[in-house]
Amino acid sequence: MRVFVTGASGWIGRTLVPELIDAGHDVVGLARSDASAEVVAKTGADVLRGDLDDLETLRKGAADADGVVHLAFGHDFSRMEEAIRTDAALVEALGEVLEGKAFVAASGTPIVPGRTVTEQDDPVGFGPVAGRAEVARSVLKTADRGVRASVVRLPRSVHGEGDAHGLIARLVGLGREKGIAAYVGDGSQRWPAVHVADAAHLFRLALEQAPAGSVLHAVGDEGVAIRDVAEVAGRRLGLPPTSVEAGELGFLGPILAIDQPASSGRTRALLGWRPERPGLLDDLENGYYG
Repeated sequence: MRVFVTGASGWIGRTLVPELIDAGHDVVGLARSDASAEVVAKTGADVLRGDLDDLETLRKGAADADGVVHLAFGHDFSRMEEAIRTDAALVEALGEVLEGKAFVAASGTPIVPGRTVTEQDDPVGFGPVAGRAEVARSVLKTADRGVRASVVRLPRSVHGEGDAHGLIARLVGLGREKGIAAYVGDGSQRWPAVHVADAAHLFRLALEQAPAGSVLHAVGDEGVAIRDVAEVAGRRLGLPPTSVEAGELGFLGPILAIDQPASSGRTRALLGWRPERPGLLDDLENGYYG
């Protein structure tokens, strides 16, 4: 299969592209800069230069492929509405040329107060990224055009060696600045998590096997208590675990304050996906975050 990947130079893309190639696929990765193009080329993929708002280039990449994995998204929280509009236009453009082909897009696990969410729960967003839920619905609606579309919902932490920009990396970095290992309230709030290699493997399985309309959860750890994260990170960094008000942690505070576990039981049953890499606390113990 010839596969077009957006976000090929990103955190998950750099792991996904070699997995696709090792499985016998030809890969073309979107790159908006010379630096990104160099990263994509080093993974073994061909390079297509273009931006997320360059719809003609995106249509060409998709039209020339047998399937698309859409990972790219602008995560600047100060420009989130613009990023969501760009993403919605991109999904519409790709859907126009993917009839009879596979389309896998990244999204996020939803939040349902008081319980663990499953793949059957509606893609309800939270906070500044709430608009991504509607984009996820748009991806699934391309199945009406004959596209074998699926959505892989990612948890709050996609962790592993080399993670420098994920939410856990940002939390640890913020802790260094403040001189504490911070958590909100009593720290019992739980975050789902997955190792980056396990997430990449699920994207490949979705591309190859997922039925049209599938909602999949890339969840290894159903829920890791934020206080446990703070205790392990604090021990590694020599910082005291400390409860703080959500407002002291910027955009991270409201996210940390909510209990949001998620399961992946249906995904495992449907595709035979089995997370095999270390969990979030193991990666913290391994020193990948300081």
